[in-house]
Amino acid sequence: MLKLIGAVLILLSGTLAGFHQAARFAARPKQIRELILAMQRLETEISYGFTPLPDAFRKMSEQLGEPLRSIFRSAAIHMASGGITAQESIQRSLNENWKRTAMKTPERDILHQLSFTLGTSDRQDQIKHIALAAQQLKHEEAVARDEQAKYEKISRSLGLLIGALIVILIF
Repeated sequence: MLKLIGAVLILLSGTLAGFHQAARFAARPKQIRELILAMQRLETEISYGFTPLPDAFRKMSEQLGEPLRSIFRSAAIHMASGGITAQESIQRSLNENWKRTAMKTPERDILHQLSFTLGTSDRQDQIKHIALAAQQLKHEEAVARDEQAKYEKISRSLGLLIGALIVILIF
């Protein structure tokens, strides 16, 4: 009886691990799409609203879901506290909150590059860089959708199969 319970637990944990990985593959394109929309909102705030960056980030964070909300809220708080640049506040925010996202290094690199121009150049230059970042994110979204199509179902199946393999090897 104890062996049966152990086998079920191993099989269940393998299956759950596969489903967790599949959920990350599904969440990445959604989060990138939300980030693209955030870039478009930021562009609007800068070009039409003449909104200072801390206020623009705060407004964006109110409209976003987690985990992106935390990234922009944290950056707004860092900028509003004074003494640090927009680049430093964005970098701190990314360091604090990036692990909670399903996004990968290319998306982080895009935000990192964007942080160099935000708050340091004129409005038109910032708008151009934001549009460029949005374009790059659209490319990454397409890559993420391809990965999701390829690996989401495989991850689910592989989790179950690895759990079954472990059960077979142990018993």
